[in-house]
Amino acid sequence: MKATGIVRRIDDLGRVVIPKEIRRTMRIREGDPLEIYTDNDGEVIFKKYSPIGELSMFATQYAEVLIKGTDYPVIICDRDHCIAAAGISKKEVLERRVSPHLEDIMESRTTVTTRADDVKKITALEGTGYNVAVAVPIIAAGDVIGAVVLLHNETPATPTDSDIKLAQVAAGFLGRQMEE
Repeated sequence: MKATGIVRRIDDLGRVVIPKEIRRTMRIREGDPLEIYTDNDGEVIFKKYSPIGELSMFATQYAEVLIKGTDYPVIICDRDHCIAAAGISKKEVLERRVSPHLEDIMESRTTVTTRADDVKKITALEGTGYNVAVAVPIIAAGDVIGAVVLLHNETPATPTDSDIKLAQVAAGFLGRQMEE
């Protein structure tokens, strides 16, 4: 745990304001759910809650099936990090932050497809060279909770309509699972 040197008081309703700088660096937005942890030393820890993170084992299985149908490496992300992967090194991508471009795609709530020969590449995760072939936001109960992303591989090809539809079905299915 890292000390910030910032001290805040609790108001009469029990609220604490998380400083803007911390919210920005931790990518905490208005309305984001936070999980609260305590320990025996009296520490209270706020952690961003990832509803799709609860499905990480299920999402991993779905990614492994999806790669067989599309031949594209697959990652499944919550709003901030990669939670499941298939067809690429899991050590290299799991828990990596999503790129600002992928974050924008999720916020737009639209499917984005890039051709193999596009000059402007969309990086999927920070610190990696993996580029988006297809990205589909996962929406549950009207909220964006993540994305299903097909990545361009070593022999890049333009995604077919079937590849796009499979990614959309995966996102729809995962979103539906979160609603139940």
